[in-house]
Amino acid sequence: MPPSSTLLDGKALSQKMQLELKAQVEALQPHIGRPPGLAVLMVGDNPASAAYVRNKERACARVGIASYGEHFAADTGQAELTQVIHRLNQDPNVDGILVQLPLPPHLNAEALLYEIAPKKDADGLHPINLGRLVRGEAGLRSCTPAGVMRLLTTYDVKLEGKQAVVLGRSILVGKPMALMLLEANATVTVAHSKTQNLAQLTQSADILVAAVGRPSYVTAEMVKSGAVVVDVGINRVEGPAGKARLVGDVDFANVEQKASLITPVPGGIGPMTVAMLLYNTVWSYSQGSKASYNS
Repeated sequence: MPPSSTLLDGKALSQKMQLELKAQVEALQPHIGRPPGLAVLMVGDNPASAAYVRNKERACARVGIASYGEHFAADTGQAELTQVIHRLNQDPNVDGILVQLPLPPHLNAEALLYEIAPKKDADGLHPINLGRLVRGEAGLRSCTPAGVMRLLTTYDVKLEGKQAVVLGRSILVGKPMALMLLEANATVTVAHSKTQNLAQLTQSADILVAAVGRPSYVTAEMVKSGAVVVDVGINRVEGPAGKARLVGDVDFANVEQKASLITPVPGGIGPMTVAMLLYNTVWSYSQGSKASYNS
């Protein structure tokens, strides 16, 4: 049995990044004349979304980012939200815009994300920013996979020439995650619901990233001994006495005994996603009116 793995502590790194971003904001603000601004748009009363938004607003306050959050009724229409995004695109005090997902089913989330100006796309999901990622150009990166990469870099995880398997192919995590690992010279395989012989595939991974949204889906039998395991999943499951608890996509207790490095849930990628949202906002703020990124 290999020794117990070392945790990839996203919470600690997120706190360190927030201190660094705070110092950066304090240095830039006298020259720019205002603090950076982030607008988070939330529609409806999803309790998980409300908690996420509160966490983001508290993190903004710690760094010195002004929050321009707006909360809309669940029956708000597509046209109204589009108009709000257009207004924020033109607001010189706003550097980042985020639409909190999921949205009520009557709204087209993809269409709304397309309306955000690429330079204010704090979640890095606009096609122009995804295109910049494909081309290896500077730009805003999707927060969760960018947080994974920052965590791996901080822990000196060697990616070049390694076999990486990404479980999940969403535009939010799986696809940009694969591109970022490829950019770091890993050999990348993306697995999904139609993949055959999945366990055989995951057992070959030096780096395994799980983003499937299924509690404890990745078992110890699916993991190579000594692998680095990154758990992106955040699933609410009912515990004793009906009390909900958060678990990841990885069977942590058993996989921890086999992996060399592993992210906990909570305290792993969740805090890193928030840190990268702040990073993206400050990055856009620092660009100012640079013509190279004024689309």
